Amino acid sequence: MPVFHVAGTNGKGSTVATLVALLGATGRRVAAYTSPHLVDFGERIVVGGTPMPAAAVAEFVRRWTPEAERLGASFFEVTTAMAFDHFAQSGAEVAVIETGLGGRLDATNVVRPVVAGVTSIGLDHTELLGDTLAAIAGEKAGIYKPGVPAVVGEWDPSVRRVLATHAAARGATPVRIVAEECAIADVDVAWDGTGFGLRAPFAPDGLALRTPLAGAYQARNVATALTMLDAAGPPFRPSWHDVPGALGRVQLAGRLHRHGRYLFDVAHNPDGARHVADALAALGAARPVHALVTVLADKDWRGILDALGPVVDRLVLSVAPTAPASRVWRPADAAAYAMARGWPAEVEPDFDHALARAGDGAGTVLVTGSFHTVGDAMARLGLSPLGR
Repeated sequence: MPVFHVAGTNGKGSTVATLVALLGATGRRVAAYTSPHLVDFGERIVVGGTPMPAAAVAEFVRRWTPEAERLGASFFEVTTAMAFDHFAQSGAEVAVIETGLGGRLDATNVVRPVVAGVTSIGLDHTELLGDTLAAIAGEKAGIYKPGVPAVVGEWDPSVRRVLATHAAARGATPVRIVAEECAIADVDVAWDGTGFGLRAPFAPDGLALRTPLAGAYQARNVATALTMLDAAGPPFRPSWHDVPGALGRVQLAGRLHRHGRYLFDVAHNPDGARHVADALAALGAARPVHALVTVLADKDWRGILDALGPVVDRLVLSVAPTAPASRVWRPADAAAYAMARGWPAEVEPDFDHALARAGDGAGTVLVTGSFHTVGDAMARLGLSPLGR
């Protein structure tokens, strides 16, 4: 089936959600494969807005575990095969697929897409992808294919040149650089979404757009998704008159996602945390702001705290119950780091107690640091990532 393939350090999820909404607005049965999930495994594999049923997951595992063990397949490889099988069984008409890690060697990279797009590049998974932005960009660019349109969604000039060079070297054509084609203006960010003006070759008269996702950077993610649709050509290029209405269908939990006084964001690297910090300041979050933070041990938790510490009134550091045992951080080390810099911080190893303590006297409760942090908190608060 036709596939839109998306890679990147940050912005993948938002771009995928935007593509799903825009493709679905035309009546297509759209499939989406993303990772990780927040609360329920079925969130990873969605067709027509419905997550893969638990019974179907169990049946696939029962049927294919012997073969997976014979092959030595990884969890993500099995999950990717499960997603593709479910898409076929469910009659999906088009799929939007997000890479799990990197791009070049990612299990999803078996597809030959109608268009491949790479969003922003940041320092994450450096132990596997390289410790420079250029090296990481090279791995992400591995999803570009000969003869397939390539979209570069990174706005940093030096990094986007690396992506464009890799795309051309792989024979991708045409190579579309969003920052050089699209002009974004009049960005207006509120907790319930982001408005902006967009002018591009596919919309020379300009479009006044609004996405339900909050954050100035979301304008860039929308521009990337629209450029991917334009590059895919007929029959995927939308009627630009219908785009503003279709954007209202975008839905994505855990990205500056507000529910009452709770604010959820899955930021798990310094770039993501800086976006959260900027939003707290720009949107005037109700004070005091208490942040419940748990980070996986192999992430740059110091960089995350450097972004959040100066803008929150209190840090509550804990361990997410679903965090893999091999990746559990030491919140005591993080508390010592924070307090040495003058940021009020406390450790509460029990996550349920930590969630309660973060809420004690808070005007805003920020929950962040990983998908595990956000998912575990949402589960305890009885919130569904799919809005159901």
